[in-house]
Amino acid sequence: MPTYFATCGRGLEPVLARELAGLGAAGITPGRGGVTFRGGPALLYRTNLWLRTAVRVLRPVLEATVRSPDELYDAVRSVEWAEFLTPEHTLAVDCNVRDSAITHSQYAARRVKDAICDQLRERTGVRPSVDPDRPMVGLNLHVGRDRATLSLDSSWDSLHKRGYRPVQTKAPLNEALAAGLLLHAGWDPDTPLVDPLCGSGTFLIEGAWIALNRPPGLTREWFGFQGWPDFDRRLWADMRQDARERTAKELPAPVAGSDIRADAVAFARSNARAAGVGHLLQLVQMDAADSRPPDGPPGTVICNPPYGERLGDERELAGLYRGLGEVWGRHWPGWRVLLFTGNDALAQQVRLPVVRSDPFFNGKIACRLWEFAPA
Repeated sequence: MPTYFATCGRGLEPVLARELAGLGAAGITPGRGGVTFRGGPALLYRTNLWLRTAVRVLRPVLEATVRSPDELYDAVRSVEWAEFLTPEHTLAVDCNVRDSAITHSQYAARRVKDAICDQLRERTGVRPSVDPDRPMVGLNLHVGRDRATLSLDSSWDSLHKRGYRPVQTKAPLNEALAAGLLLHAGWDPDTPLVDPLCGSGTFLIEGAWIALNRPPGLTREWFGFQGWPDFDRRLWADMRQDARERTAKELPAPVAGSDIRADAVAFARSNARAAGVGHLLQLVQMDAADSRPPDGPPGTVICNPPYGERLGDERELAGLYRGLGEVWGRHWPGWRVLLFTGNDALAQQVRLPVVRSDPFFNGKIACRLWEFAPA
């Protein structure tokens, strides 16, 4: 049974481990920046289709200590590559290096390609071609502190790219992170979800997909494993069809958002339509200070306000955070209030009782998910 490593943003490892357990993975071991697990081809396909918090799913084929590009070349040559590809396959290598004697990632990637191609050419007389955009077999090389891990990349393009947000906003919230924060918080999909600073609508779209039991990879055109020699087209087709049949048509509770900027609301509506939930979400232009709970039982408020790292200025934003705390305390009693920010001082301006505060990363920015209790 092969071993895999699903990568994720720092802080999301426990959430990803729970997702993998729900999919039936074995040998689940959370680590730094990802989770190791075991399973067969069907599980590999399911992870790419269903995981909401993963960035990519890798199958390691080589781990070795390497202190030079030549040592890397020799280590890669030691793998029996005929097990994983033929000269008719195209390939590409994605590489990152840090804190190692090998310092040039592009040259390291080239040495990996040379080692694979040289081995196959010597044995068959034919050298595979390179396709950097959509290779039939994509490889991921990580070199850290002279330790190289070379893996087959079953995802290739990052799994956070759901396909509904083609244009990046000024300070986008990663889709996998947004879903992970909702899962970490334990939001009940049978209760309302509201974002009064919705921006591009990421929290709301990810929440709607969770509530509908819709896998994030359902409409994606290509996963790396589809080019592998042992790819089972029938199994994959049946799996996707089963997922379509299990996806609900209606939300069990309101999922609503607002933003003071008309262009943000228009962008959120466009993204929601692309995600297939435009007709289900309630999106309006409104100042967060005027936001009110929808009719019915209480649910969860979640938002990602600007925090001075990339947008606005901390002193100007203090009033926004104080205003959020005032409106939540006055109009949203009984609701769970979640705020994701990279500025602790601004979070304290909310001035509501703190239930918990958990660390995460938004890219390289250290952030926290704060939960407050309105009076």
